[in-house]
Amino acid sequence: MPPILALLLWFVLLVALLWFDPAKDKRTSAALWIPLTWMFFLGTRLPSQWIGSQGSINAQALEEGNPLDRTVFFALILISIAILLARSFNWGAFIAKNLFLIAFLTFAMLSVAWSDFPLVAAKRWVRDLGSYLVILVVLSDPRPVEAVRTVMRRLCYLLIPLCVLMIKYFPEAAKSYDPWSGVAQYVGATTSKNMLGVACLLGGIYFVWDTASRWSTRKDKRAKRVLFVNFAFIAMLLWLLALSNSATSKVCLVLGAMVVLVAHSAWGKRHSTLVKVALPSAFCLYLILAFGFDLNGQFASKVGRDPTLTDRTLIWNAVLSQHTNPLLGTGYETFWLGPRLDRVWAIAGHVNEAHNGYLEVYLNLGYIGLGLLVGMLLTGYRKIKNTATSSPTLSLAPFNLAVWSVMLFYNITEAAFRSGLMWMAILIATVEIAVPEITEIPATVPPTLRGFNGRNRFSGRSKAHDTARELKFLSRAKP
Repeated sequence: MPPILALLLWFVLLVALLWFDPAKDKRTSAALWIPLTWMFFLGTRLPSQWIGSQGSINAQALEEGNPLDRTVFFALILISIAILLARSFNWGAFIAKNLFLIAFLTFAMLSVAWSDFPLVAAKRWVRDLGSYLVILVVLSDPRPVEAVRTVMRRLCYLLIPLCVLMIKYFPEAAKSYDPWSGVAQYVGATTSKNMLGVACLLGGIYFVWDTASRWSTRKDKRAKRVLFVNFAFIAMLLWLLALSNSATSKVCLVLGAMVVLVAHSAWGKRHSTLVKVALPSAFCLYLILAFGFDLNGQFASKVGRDPTLTDRTLIWNAVLSQHTNPLLGTGYETFWLGPRLDRVWAIAGHVNEAHNGYLEVYLNLGYIGLGLLVGMLLTGYRKIKNTATSSPTLSLAPFNLAVWSVMLFYNITEAAFRSGLMWMAILIATVEIAVPEITEIPATVPPTLRGFNGRNRFSGRSKAHDTARELKFLSRAKP
């Protein structure tokens, strides 16, 4: 098939899938296209890269950025702010519920003062602020569970078939080459094999969770169509993941799928406390074995991988040899600039991340920033536990728990605490906002239980109920 014809066919099928999607919820807000656009660019290529002006990878390009990218992202930020203002978003309650996140962002902003590149640090802080704003657009939706489902599903509809299309029909744009070995690597619609692995990882967790949450209704005609689409995309994801050869994403996908399946199983529901305690305990045990007894190197050798984790240990030694300020770091997102970048490149090659999320945060924001990040993860875990419910179809808890667990392990060998799809996913999982008033009542709830006040709304007392109690109330209601 000619590439142009294949591209046209992909576009037609994409429109048809979005229009006739069996999982489509007609009540979702059009505002969700804003976070979807933001996540698409983060997960694939920047706007300037899509039109072909990728430019060369050098220190000056990393410092200056691209005007088109800044314009697009700034426009999305302004639209997100307008949406939140139109929804009368409760900023005070958001700050009170996310103190560690606010402290992390504030400290990152203050780090501009001691950065070697204050202008670059300030611009990157403003740019990354958009990630938090678009996530608030999703979570502040009157129906947040369906909003997350919609954004994640549309993102996979856009990204996964596009990667397949580019690999099959536009291989010159779907491959990258290692600057040292010259080995070809499949990247699809992204810019690196690890980014392709992340897209498959997050999409895989989503479709496993969505499938598990719908499995009890699998005999329903609509549910059958949704499950068929899910299995088709899981097959594409596994094929792409195999091509990407991203070992970290493969292992983390298995971990995420296990967490989702255990959370939905009868055993997991009976022993929910054990499951919640086991996950952080397993991570602590892994840290002791990995860094105390060199578990990573030994395991990699057993499975035929590089015991240095593909030169990651070389990169870690190179960045630590720069002797940055241990308490404050170098300033927000400015470690990989200037003379430091040249020195690291001379030791470890052309890399622009530490391949360890915790180390990356330490380099830029020191122990203070790393401590605030850990606090954010711990409070986020508490939020996930508090929103757990016995009705998986009405809760994001299993998906959030899988993302949280995967994020801990993924950042051992990759850096995902700064931007990208995994960072967006962890924000969905951990950010807590004030519960919006429920504006529509499911049809399964009888009129006698609806608290109907003439405008298809709950009475004012529903505002005093937290999300978990509202969802449990709806799940117990009999048609």
